[in-house]
Amino acid sequence: MSNKTFQTLKVKKWNGKLLQCVINKHELLICGGYEQRACYSYHTIKNEYKFICYYPNHVQLKGHCVVKLVDNNNKDRNQITLLSFGGAIRHTLLMKYVSVWSNKSNISNKLNKSNDYNEWIPFTDNHNHPIIIGRERDNYWGARAVIGGRNSHLLFITYTYNYISVFDLNTFQYIKHDTLPTDSPIWCHCFVSNSENVQGQEMMKTNKQNYQILLFKCNIGLSIEYDEDNNTFQFHQLPVCDDIAQFYYYAYVCINDIIFFFGGWNGMYGTDANVSKSVHKYSIRENKWTTFQNMLPSPLYDCIAILSEEDNHIHIIGGQNYKHESVPTYMKIKVRELDPSLLSKNEVKFIVQYWIRTLKIKLGWIADFDKIIMKYVYKINFEETQLNTC
Repeated sequence: MSNKTFQTLKVKKWNGKLLQCVINKHELLICGGYEQRACYSYHTIKNEYKFICYYPNHVQLKGHCVVKLVDNNNKDRNQITLLSFGGAIRHTLLMKYVSVWSNKSNISNKLNKSNDYNEWIPFTDNHNHPIIIGRERDNYWGARAVIGGRNSHLLFITYTYNYISVFDLNTFQYIKHDTLPTDSPIWCHCFVSNSENVQGQEMMKTNKQNYQILLFKCNIGLSIEYDEDNNTFQFHQLPVCDDIAQFYYYAYVCINDIIFFFGGWNGMYGTDANVSKSVHKYSIRENKWTTFQNMLPSPLYDCIAILSEEDNHIHIIGGQNYKHESVPTYMKIKVRELDPSLLSKNEVKFIVQYWIRTLKIKLGWIADFDKIIMKYVYKINFEETQLNTC
């Protein structure tokens, strides 16, 4: 697989270090970077950028984290809520985002009702008291977080040196602190649940109550099971492919039960050999690694990857080269070029409609049939993806 599979697009001249990005339909929301307070929206169809806002002047962004909250009570589909927190200098802010690409009158109506839209504001509890996520004595540089729980109200955070915490977004309190079973410091790592960027599936459950989250950094691989009823963790070691075991600071994205890793740095200075050009794939279900050697156009680390379900592309943004210079990177690749078994929603829908039409199925279609289709496609395309299996 050659580097021609990546499509390179125009970029904004932002600082490429430690960027944070979330997806909103056809928008990539770039929410600041290392000492970079500007936030932009990139429209994946228009291939254009628009400025959203700046972080407040008092906020210094050094390895922060941004996640999209799940609000089951929000009936406004044109609005999402972002949470920004952590970093070496802690902050906790909220943004109610309304698309800057929407009809101008719609945006004006929103902004006239409240000045809180499209601006970073303090994160407060039900009594309007400011809340800071993060224990004062801890360092949250390069922290990673995912949203989970039955009601998507729990914030799982992993951070330096080897800690994991659970913050309840409903009660505004920590409900759990624990230590990961490793002596190595944890930062700028991979941390995903199987619900993150999943195409039409629920979070992986190991039993009725337990949820699975995965963590990778260099030669560390962990499967973390959280029992929400008993508020307990269980940790299990996972294998790590030798080709990626020396790297961290890679971009990553989880799609169904597959995690893709892009680039990475081994922590050493000097030559381009210390920064990776490879793409790695880990299958959660098969517990197996595959390496696509020298697939990136150039060595890259400290970039960010995000899945757009609207066009089934993985977008890779920002980063640094082997000289540790920020590079204005922006490229994308079709998911199916990395794994033909990973169908988009539209592709599944097309197959479903074809099967119903040709087989003259009169009964209603159920969601489990989608899984059957994915397994069927995975089976017939299995050999296509086996380039270099660890």
